[in-house]
Amino acid sequence: MTRILYPTAEVAQQLGVSLTTAKALIGSGELRSVKIGRARRVPADALHDYVQRLDTEQNGDGAAGATAAPSESPVSIA
Repeated sequence: MTRILYPTAEVAQQLGVSLTTAKALIGSGELRSVKIGRARRVPADALHDYVQRLDTEQNGDGAAGATAAPSESPVSIA
C-alpha cells in the first residue's frame, strides 16, 4: 500500500533539507500538514504541490511538467 502521510523527519529526508528547515516550512504554512493526536504529518500530495510550486516560482509557468535535461536526474518524492 502506498503511504499517504509522512512524518516530519521523512519529509526532511525526501526534500533533502534539515529537520529544522522541514519544521519551519510546516510551521509557516508553506508546506501543508495535518495533525493526528500530537503527531504532525505531511500528505504525499502536499510534498508534490510544494515542489511544483517552487519549480513554477523559480522557473516560470512553462517549467511545470517539463522533462529534465539529460544531465539532470529527476527527483522522486513518492
